[in-house]
Amino acid sequence: MTLKLGALATLLLFLTACAAPAARESRSPRRTNLQRAANLPWTDEGRCVVRESTEPWPVLAERCFHVLDQDRVRFTDRAGRCTVASAEAATLGIGLCVLAAPEVIVGAVIVIGVVVVAVAIKEAMDESDWPEAAEHPIPMQRSEAAEREASRNRNPSPQPSGQDLFPPSPKDPFERDRRPECRPVLGPPRGGNDPHNECADKILGNSFPGFNVLINGKHYDALVLSRRTLWEVKTDDFEKHSPRSRRFFVSMKLTELQREARLARECGYDFVVGVRSEAHRSELKLADPSLHVVIMDWC
Repeated sequence: MTLKLGALATLLLFLTACAAPAARESRSPRRTNLQRAANLPWTDEGRCVVRESTEPWPVLAERCFHVLDQDRVRFTDRAGRCTVASAEAATLGIGLCVLAAPEVIVGAVIVIGVVVVAVAIKEAMDESDWPEAAEHPIPMQRSEAAEREASRNRNPSPQPSGQDLFPPSPKDPFERDRRPECRPVLGPPRGGNDPHNECADKILGNSFPGFNVLINGKHYDALVLSRRTLWEVKTDDFEKHSPRSRRFFVSMKLTELQREARLARECGYDFVVGVRSEAHRSELKLADPSLHVVIMDWC
């Protein structure tokens, strides 16, 4: 998109002048920007948002508007602000004008469908200790009618495969630092074991509860981005079996666990095996002292 600098400066000044006091008094603009952006669908994993997150929201919106999934967003100029700033809005587009408003107007931005927080945004939020990050969600409106309308107007596109759920962008510095196979790809839990999935979802700091994570060709049960840790969860009633059966069970599983640990390390992640009993933990540590095994007392 080609933007005229004068028109952009005028619009940003206009929007900022009309901002609500709460928006101006935010103690952590970066945190607020990330929280607000987390409710929107991005086509680049949120990397542009993270890169520009220290800028004022109108600047971030202008610089990252091109990677917003605009097929899934509808804009409504409820305050009439973009109509008033008609010359600038004509240059920048009504959508950007609405999105760039420093304060959030409920219903101005309508998101179609469910948004999974972009990986880069989630990682940036997890890396900072913000206990209140989820206490003040940014209000966005989702519309089934808008979703049906978008389905009719949208050009058909093939269903994404696992590898293109988060499409790569080689020009972005984030991508240069991460091998493509090491980028997290979300997927549904495997195996249909509800107690197993519940244990994985309750892991402290689990960045994507309800999902498995594909990294380096392996599906892991959980990912804690803030500690760059991948988890494999074992919910077997290990302690109920005889010592001989326990040793046989561990010998059958050990090679795969060692492979999972190696694949995680190749991508710069720690690897943890979660078990339900001290007997299971002890047997695994005896077989391979290098494994990091944790008893899941929440299961």
